[in-house]
Amino acid sequence: MAAVHADPQTLAAVRPRRGLWRYLAVAGPGLIVAFADTEAGSITTAATSGAQFGMKLVLLQLLLIVPLFVVQEMTVRLGTVTGKGHAQLIREHYGLAWTWVSLGTMLLTNVAALVTEFIGIAGAALVFGVPVAPMVVAAATVLLGIALSGRYRRAELMALGLCVLELLFIPAAFAAHPDPGVLLREGIFGSQPLGNRDYLLLVAGNIGAVIMPWMIFYQQSATVDKALKPRDLPWARLDTAIGSVATQLIMVAVVVTCAATLYVKHISVSDAAHAALALVPLTGTKWAGIAFGAGLLGAALIGALVVSLATAWAFGEAFAWRCSLNAKCFDAKRFYGLYTAMVVISAGIVLVPHLPLIRITVWVEAFNAFVLPIVLGFLLVMANDKKILGDRVNSALGNLVAVGVAVVCVSLGAWMGFLTITGQAG
Repeated sequence: MAAVHADPQTLAAVRPRRGLWRYLAVAGPGLIVAFADTEAGSITTAATSGAQFGMKLVLLQLLLIVPLFVVQEMTVRLGTVTGKGHAQLIREHYGLAWTWVSLGTMLLTNVAALVTEFIGIAGAALVFGVPVAPMVVAAATVLLGIALSGRYRRAELMALGLCVLELLFIPAAFAAHPDPGVLLREGIFGSQPLGNRDYLLLVAGNIGAVIMPWMIFYQQSATVDKALKPRDLPWARLDTAIGSVATQLIMVAVVVTCAATLYVKHISVSDAAHAALALVPLTGTKWAGIAFGAGLLGAALIGALVVSLATAWAFGEAFAWRCSLNAKCFDAKRFYGLYTAMVVISAGIVLVPHLPLIRITVWVEAFNAFVLPIVLGFLLVMANDKKILGDRVNSALGNLVAVGVAVVCVSLGAWMGFLTITGQAG
């Protein structure tokens, strides 16, 4: 299959050979996909966790750093070694039928996920007291502007700027004045209410929110579009590791913020925007609510960007379209057209009056749980295929960890999805 991303030779940049500058030249895909993982639905799950069970779920957030890194590292390895995106590898090695299985499930989950991101943007509008429609339209315009900028590096820098907004969750946590002793006793070393069904549902929800199907497609494609090579693999792994730690620390910050305020006052929340609005009277300052709302806006925007790009890249790779952020709009019409359609349609859906937005968010998370086995299955098969990776296939220990992660994520996610669909999840 012909190359569909930009010719690496045309990207020309000679990477620095060592140290911080080499890392900065390689960094981007791992950080962006990790911050996108902390998207609107994940923030809602973390906020609910803190409001309902205090600090109890802090330890889980820290433990989830490992599975997030393990799964995303495989995509980095596949991208740097082969120079091909996820969908392109499936098409070349397993045929069109399996490609459609992968693309079909991904398209359904990605459209649904993108709708939840715009729901988060609508929620941020309520936090800032501005009309929903202008905020959603402005967000869609920003997303189109980032992707249509004509250079991968430019789009990447804009995306990293959105990631910075998510860091505002951390000062919001300090503004909530959590008790460090309670954080250690309850969040790290305390007993866990494993017999509580609601607690187990939140455990499943948090685990299911760590690995999203679109993350696998995005990071591998971004790695290829950035023209990373096997020599860049150690630094790309570091990028992924830093992103995995950063995104889970943000999740910890959200849990801590809501535990220190909402939980102690016995206030339940239905979504992240509700949590942000509730913080103002509890902290005695508008800063915490504003920071939380800005973080939610950044999380939703970066999530929407990554989901849309993952979809456009995947279809372009599978069907040999030109699909690179380094290509001009008229040189990659179908790629940019699909990206634009995803953004515009999802924004339009959210603007439909009287939609049950919270229920949609819950159902999307449940549906992701049923699709995840397909995506993880393809990833594990390719990461163990010597025809694809040669001697860089998974080690026995790597497979043990990866399979264990997959089994736990899929089992708990499917259980949560079943309870949600049957109306037993609350």
